Amino acid sequence: MVDLNEFSNWPASRPGPLSGVKILDITRVVAGPFCSMMMADLGATVIKVEHPDEPDYARTFPPFVNSDEEQLSAFFAQFNRNKLAVTLNLKTPEGKALLHKLVAKVDILVENFRPGTMEKLGLGYEALREINPKLVYTAISGFGRTGPNASKPAYDNTGQAAGGLWSMNGYPDRPPVRVGTIIGDLAASLYAAIGTVAALREAERTGKGQVVDVSQQDSVLTLTENAVVRYTAQKEVAAPLGNDHPFVRPYGQFPCKDGYVFFGGYTDKFWAITCAMFGEPDMAKDPAIDTMEKRFDPVTAQTRVTPLLERWFSAYTKAELEDMAGDKVPLSAIKTIAEVVEDPHIAARNMIVNVPIAGKLIGMFGSPIKLSGQEQVPHEKAPAPGEHNALVFEKLVGIDAHELEKLKSAGAI
Repeated sequence: MVDLNEFSNWPASRPGPLSGVKILDITRVVAGPFCSMMMADLGATVIKVEHPDEPDYARTFPPFVNSDEEQLSAFFAQFNRNKLAVTLNLKTPEGKALLHKLVAKVDILVENFRPGTMEKLGLGYEALREINPKLVYTAISGFGRTGPNASKPAYDNTGQAAGGLWSMNGYPDRPPVRVGTIIGDLAASLYAAIGTVAALREAERTGKGQVVDVSQQDSVLTLTENAVVRYTAQKEVAAPLGNDHPFVRPYGQFPCKDGYVFFGGYTDKFWAITCAMFGEPDMAKDPAIDTMEKRFDPVTAQTRVTPLLERWFSAYTKAELEDMAGDKVPLSAIKTIAEVVEDPHIAARNMIVNVPIAGKLIGMFGSPIKLSGQEQVPHEKAPAPGEHNALVFEKLVGIDAHELEKLKSAGAI
């Protein structure tokens, strides 16, 4: 097998615990690209595979970064940094044959087609395992590879709707509201990355690969906190609560002088500290609100606890309240994205990283996985479609420039 690390011009050979692991990324948009990007951040060599005439349409998503020569998507770059890119037309015999050659040389393949699509192309797991028995085949889809809904098309909103999260979000007196980010895509990618690394460990131990089957619906379901057991144990159906919590108060959003804060001082200990912090320690002994159970009562919370907190908080800004709370009680400013990006703590955690786009360095979220043994290295730009055709096909599977030209003429790459 070709040792990719011996090539000094291999731009994605990055240090990290997954260094040397080779991944074929046949995914689009976010559910899939994010999964492989996390592994690229951890050192894996990720080869993004796109159709030569129809590349990942996330490349057209805003915001864009412009230079004199090009306009590139920062959205796309955020989920495809540190990768190589090749083009392959998997509907052509030549394209399929070339994928077979790549599969023989890699450890992992990630795809996010509707179940059955790869099988129709003759490129499903059963076919590919004949080429590489150790292959970890990760499949991300809306409803998974089994069950009556497996063949249904899906987007992120599908996962939020079918997984129950949408029905729980919003305010009690209004229709449900989707979560304000693509939580279905992101959750599926996170679980897929965990499952892929676990299956890779098993393949290294036993020599046998397997399918990692991750569903957006399944992933979203696990994000519903107590909703499942509330229903199975008590037949209680979770409904929108706004900023309230089903069994603890005060625990939510409260207004202050220049915005809102989250305050979660519902325990007796935190409540007593809070009362003292605002100069009214005797309120912790008030018989109407001196226990967690009393403060949770909806009427008591509305008539006694919330007005008291709003009176206290209204005299201070978010920053002042955070300074007062310090490490004594759970209180945090509800920050805008601008405030988060500029947060010194976020900077200290290296959570905004600079990635090259169109000749500029653009900040985007870094990795929340902090490993003490992993050094920090600069991030590589997201690749252009087919940017690494010559490098990958020559170095990994031994195809020379003449053969590449023939493949291009045949529409295979």
